[in-house]
Amino acid sequence: MTSTYQQNTPILQISQLSISPRKAPTRLLVNGVGFNIEAGKTTCVVGESGSGKSLTALAVMGLLSKQLQLNSGSILFNNTEAGVQDLTKLDIDSLQKIRGAKIAMIFQEPMTSLNPVLTVGYQIGESLTAHLGIKGDALKTKVASLLALVGIPASRASSYPDELSGGQRQRVMIAMSIACEPQLLIADEPTTALDVTVQAQILKLLDDLKNRMNMGMLFITHDFGVVADIADQVVVMFRGEIVEIGTKEAVLGNPQHPYTKALLACVPDAEGKKALRPIDYAWLKEGATA
Repeated sequence: MTSTYQQNTPILQISQLSISPRKAPTRLLVNGVGFNIEAGKTTCVVGESGSGKSLTALAVMGLLSKQLQLNSGSILFNNTEAGVQDLTKLDIDSLQKIRGAKIAMIFQEPMTSLNPVLTVGYQIGESLTAHLGIKGDALKTKVASLLALVGIPASRASSYPDELSGGQRQRVMIAMSIACEPQLLIADEPTTALDVTVQAQILKLLDDLKNRMNMGMLFITHDFGVVADIADQVVVMFRGEIVEIGTKEAVLGNPQHPYTKALLACVPDAEGKKALRPIDYAWLKEGATA
């Protein structure tokens, strides 16, 4: 599906998305998922491991493994150049033109996502050459400016991933993802395994870049503290389905679904006075209270 670019249309519209293993098509890992992402806004998707958060993001990128299949649904991307496109209908060549250029993704583990035998400068520059044709001195200048934008000295362009700290590697991943100034940035738990100081720096950096570039951002996390800091919209997923969706204020301040209440009951308070309650699924069926 392709039509004229629509200025007021959400950047991304996911509708009735369902994913299953190819060998077990009735076992739905993602079931009827749908939500929109607006320009300059952050949608946080929360839920425990296995709830379908990352599968939804990988479906947007067209990166589902060969063992999985998309059973139904549409993923409409409001491409500034090509109009509204259903990403589920595009061939691999068309998707490759969008990945990195219009939609970019920060993967969970920067050490395993970065190639250990290539310098970080080379890896940042790859998408600039592939999508924008930038080469030579212009490429070096652009890479240096991207590193500076994420708080890394330009001299680090010649470094290899193992010569950088975890926080620096994550910043390199961010520089790679924003190199072509995408309309949509997908961040899959980008602060996992980082200490709280570095986490705060990364979150502020992402939020600043989102505002500066008017990007839409899909942010996957387990951490309600992160949600409270950066979310505009919150999507709560449980066992492959969306159980609650709303503004940050509505979901955090007045959760409606027992699972959302159960997740919030697991979050410690700053003073350590709150009694934490692990999720008991028998209790969940009966209905939780915050």
